[in-house]
Amino acid sequence: MTQTLSIQHTTTYHYDEPVPYALLQLRLRPKDHHGQTVCNWVVDVEGGKIEVEYDDQNCNHVTLISFDADVTEVKVTSSGQVDIKETNGITGQHQGFTPLWLFEQQTPLTKAGPACRKILGQVSGEVGTLAWLHDLSNVIRAKVAYKIGASNVGYSAEDAAQAGHGVCQDHSHIFIACCRAMNLPSRYISGYLMMDDRTHQDATHAWAEAYVKDLGWVGFDISNGISPDRRYVRVGSGLDYAEAAPVSGTRFGTASESMAVQLQVQQ
Repeated sequence: MTQTLSIQHTTTYHYDEPVPYALLQLRLRPKDHHGQTVCNWVVDVEGGKIEVEYDDQNCNHVTLISFDADVTEVKVTSSGQVDIKETNGITGQHQGFTPLWLFEQQTPLTKAGPACRKILGQVSGEVGTLAWLHDLSNVIRAKVAYKIGASNVGYSAEDAAQAGHGVCQDHSHIFIACCRAMNLPSRYISGYLMMDDRTHQDATHAWAEAYVKDLGWVGFDISNGISPDRRYVRVGSGLDYAEAAPVSGTRFGTASESMAVQLQVQQ
């Protein structure tokens, strides 16, 4: 059975003085994938313009936008409908320009230290099996409490594991760090999740995927203790948050930035 999800995601950037020049990379447009079909999608920019669109090394669709000169407010709206089929979290065999072995390599955000290795020591089962991966997810969820505002985008897996709290980004980084410490390919996923108790949200979602022999990539939402189902829209993937971030960029000038997010995900 297919479920259609409707998404509207608006981010407004405010600056306390004019910004002479800025570029943003947007990874906000989902792509057709195993169990996922994009019906329609539009990215609209106010206060800037789309310069170019391309697929990056992880097959993410990237939209590069520039700011209008001396702008003080920029609004980016990404919206559309996506059909989702139940796949039990399985997204299939590896594709793309990045070789599978690269997803075994640690990054500064996914390097396992003593705290991550302590978590690994509490995981039972045969390493690399579905049972082991689900138990790893459960141990992380038990040891690292979900706590909004207790971490930031610069937090590494080890930072969050030592602190004992974090958000979905931190849970995903810890899971990836533990997998890579055992030489298992794993990657970071950014996307959307339809919540059961609300339509309006204030942030996108993140989870992880591990490569399982004979199955391919399998998703694990550590924060919710499940594998992605028909409520999930997969948008970006990468070695860590830095490669899959919905928005990244650079700007000139000394203006201070504030940001407001409006996100709706509904059936």
